[in-house]
Amino acid sequence: MRHMNLRRYFPDPFNFALLLVVWLLLTHRFTVGNLLLAAMLAWLIPLGVSRIRSTTTPVRKPIRLFAFLGVLVGDIVVSNIVVAKQVLGVPERLLQPGFVAIPLDLEEALPITILASTISLTPGTVSIEISKDRKTLYVHALHVENETDLVGRIKRRYEKPLKEIFGC
Repeated sequence: MRHMNLRRYFPDPFNFALLLVVWLLLTHRFTVGNLLLAAMLAWLIPLGVSRIRSTTTPVRKPIRLFAFLGVLVGDIVVSNIVVAKQVLGVPERLLQPGFVAIPLDLEEALPITILASTISLTPGTVSIEISKDRKTLYVHALHVENETDLVGRIKRRYEKPLKEIFGC
């Protein structure tokens, strides 16, 4: 019982380290005073929001998360090039913008939100809406040659890894 009370006053080590590093990177000041301020904020912020935080789906495979981020960064770079070519080189009449409904296998709010954000981060696509029952994600794409291919690519490259990462 005593262990549970102590845990309430000490943040999760991962969140503490993350907040500490983010503060130091944002301020670009690596002094002892700034490190102490970062440590204090990294300790106090989780305490302050602990009562309003909802439970989230935990990351089950953090190493897979880094691989996912690598794929995402690569896709963002490639998509930027593709969209630039489409906007600058393809006549507007040849573009085929469209809305696509993506059936979801994910059920938890956090993985669905990350999937929607991932799609919006990739140039040429933007998440529009998630159905009320969380079974469908609606996406707008700048150019849709084949709707089935687009849905399959999103499910394979983004949804499947997120299912592995969150174990759902």
